Formats: sequence, structure tokens, C-alpha cells
Amino acid sequence: MNFFDRLQAETESERQYLMVSPLIHQSIAGELTLEHYVAYLCQAYHHVKHTVPLLMAAGARIPESREWLRDAIAEYIEEEHGHQEWILNDVVACGYDRESARKSQPTLATEVMVAYAYDMIDRVSPLGFFGMVQVLEGTSIMAADKAADGIQRSLRLPNKAFSYLRSHGALDQDHVKFFAGLMNRITIPAEQRIIVHSARVFYRLFGDVLRSVAADQISDLAFIAEGGVTNAA
Repeated sequence: MNFFDRLQAETESERQYLMVSPLIHQSIAGELTLEHYVAYLCQAYHHVKHTVPLLMAAGARIPESREWLRDAIAEYIEEEHGHQEWILNDVVACGYDRESARKSQPTLATEVMVAYAYDMIDRVSPLGFFGMVQVLEGTSIMAADKAADGIQRSLRLPNKAFSYLRSHGALDQDHVKFFAGLMNRITIPAEQRIIVHSARVFYRLFGDVLRSVAADQISDLAFIAEGGVTNAA
């Protein structure tokens, strides 16, 4: 079994923890409120804005002997640059204020996930970042389009309110193929163990991020609590 397939198999239970998050179920079933969708977008903004800095930090720690891996990280940086602004565009399309969303506070779960990503790169190994890639890109492939369909159907939002979700859905298959090929070039067992462990942790942490977007925590999102609605969606 190649390493990518083993990575999938060895993180199955943690992946299920994420996939049974109420937010995913409610989105696909068309039961998500507008406030919850915008709250999700806000949390997505607060972790996605760190993607490029995290990639840069990881790339800086890749040794010269792994130049092929640094090249791959450079490709990721080019691809991921500016995605946080797509999310804010979606917030605006939902009728909320861009700058209020930008200045809102992340939930504790989001802060912890971002902090773990930086700590993994700095304290353990830059390869640990690929555990985060496994979780975020893999989850998007499995659920993003279905979630966008359910939310749009129930809330009747315009297409421009889903640029982030749609861009990370089924059309993102090429990214997964690229990632799989990259992982299959990681052949040192100790490095494989780091990536598997990291992915297991990130599945749990991202599952907690989704769970943090709950009814009793919406009031913690400053841009909603302060009346960040600019017009009717």
C-alpha cells in the first residue's frame, strides 16, 4: 500500500469525528441558518488567512536535499494566495460587512488549530503541515459541494456567496492528485509517522472548529453581535 492510501486508512476514525459534525449535517440537509453560514465563513477566514504564512514557514525549514518538496510548497503558495479575500467576498454576498468580519474574533477552537499548525512546523517538523493539507483539502472534496448545494437551496443565496466552498469542492480533484503524488514520495517511516499523527490531530481540531460554530456561540462572533448586517441577503 502506498503512503497516501495508508494515510487515508490510518486516519479514518478521526475523519469520521469531523464528518459527523452537526454543521456538516445541517449544511447538506439545508437546515443551516444564514447566521451560522456567515459564522462558518468567519472562522474559515481566520484560519485560511494563515495558509500562506504557514506554507512560507514550512518552506523555510525544508533542507536543500529536499528541493523538490520546497518546489511543491511554492506551488501551494501560488495557488492559495488571496483565498481569504474570497471568503470575505462571500460574507458580503450574504449581506454582511467585510471589515466587521475581518476584525471579528476567532473562536478558541480556531485559535488552537492555527496555533498547533505553527507549533508543529516550528517544534516538530515542517512535514507536519501536510497533515493539515490532508484534512482541509480532503474534507472539502468530500463535503464542500454538497454543503454549498444544501445551503444555497435553503437560503436562496446567489452563486457569488459560495466562491470559497465551490472552489474547494469536487473541482479541486487535481489538488488531491497532486497531494497524493507528493505524499507517495515521502518514504522515510519516521516522516510518515509525523504526517499521520499531524493529520489525526488536525481532523480533531477542525472538527472542533466546526462544532464551535454552534447556536450558543454565535453571540461570541463580534461582527454579528455588533450588527454587522449591511443589507438583506
